[in-house]
Amino acid sequence: MKRRQFLQAAGLGVAAAAIAAPAPAVAQSMPELKWRLTSSFPKSLDTIYGAAEIFAKAVAEATDNKFQIQCFAAGEIVPGLNAADAVSNGTVEMCHTASYYYFGKDPTFAFGTAVPFGLNSRMQNAWQFFGGGMELMNEFYKKHNIYGIPCGNTGCQMGGWFRKEIKTVEDLKGLKMRIGGFAGRVMAKMGAVPQQIAGGDIYPALEKGTLDACEWVGPYDDEKLGFYKVAKYYYYPGWWEGGAMLHNFINIEKWEQLPPIYKSIVRTASEMANTWMQSKYDAANPAALKKLLAGGAILRPFTPQVLDASYQAALEVYTETAAANADFKKVHDHLMAYRSDQYLWWQIAEYTFDTYQIRARSRT
Repeated sequence: MKRRQFLQAAGLGVAAAAIAAPAPAVAQSMPELKWRLTSSFPKSLDTIYGAAEIFAKAVAEATDNKFQIQCFAAGEIVPGLNAADAVSNGTVEMCHTASYYYFGKDPTFAFGTAVPFGLNSRMQNAWQFFGGGMELMNEFYKKHNIYGIPCGNTGCQMGGWFRKEIKTVEDLKGLKMRIGGFAGRVMAKMGAVPQQIAGGDIYPALEKGTLDACEWVGPYDDEKLGFYKVAKYYYYPGWWEGGAMLHNFINIEKWEQLPPIYKSIVRTASEMANTWMQSKYDAANPAALKKLLAGGAILRPFTPQVLDASYQAALEVYTETAAANADFKKVHDHLMAYRSDQYLWWQIAEYTFDTYQIRARSRT
């Protein structure tokens, strides 16, 4: 055979082999998928809603757009407080939400986000990723056809907006306050009347007098929502949300059907959004707080009397709830033991360092 004919034949053979060769294993394990994600939050809250978009973008980039997740704001598919239901029944593949919104179904849901006098945000991450928290919560979520992955944290929240000053527990009696979940039960024990209202409906309720007070997140979001215009007293700290964690809830059948590489990417993208959200809030809250104070907000700490009464009321509600709910008791006992060990360490390093820094700042 002549040299040119040999090369042509060889080239055809290589091409044929390439056509016949199976696609790489990675390509085979990355099918084209399109999911819908419903958020519990409006688009105007660019951080708590934005974490879902950050997550979805990361998944698309990591899969060369083969796995696309379209985000929908609260109300576009279902109301914000029905996001988990839409996942459970298969209306959507997943949602981005706060677990404690579903406290009414089972109080155990509260531990996925925050409980009164619970963990701060760093402790929440430690408990979820290394302390057995994620396994415990997913054992519970499975009963509701959900698989949960942490995806965001607000950090310690503010204690909310009030039309009048709160100096004693008596000032809470009869107070109509937007506060849901476990914290709502604690406030009710102290005489307040808790209301669970979605974020976008809070301002009109305050303006009309349907509410006397509300809590949301912190300065950055609160300033956007304009609460200071109708309730000027701004209290701290939000003892019911020392580190409020958000989750991606995924329909468990859809989760189990994902190829391993997609599961890994979803976990990684969720963890990235988890870090992104709190970093964004930490960066934005100082300037927002200054803006609120310049706009007439009056900053107040809860008095020791109110905090002590709140703590005692929380312990009573924990005891009552645990006695009636085995799932709640299991998670509660685990989390509180973990909290105790965490503060053993925290008081030595983090608290001492931060306390000194705060005092030193005031002297310079």
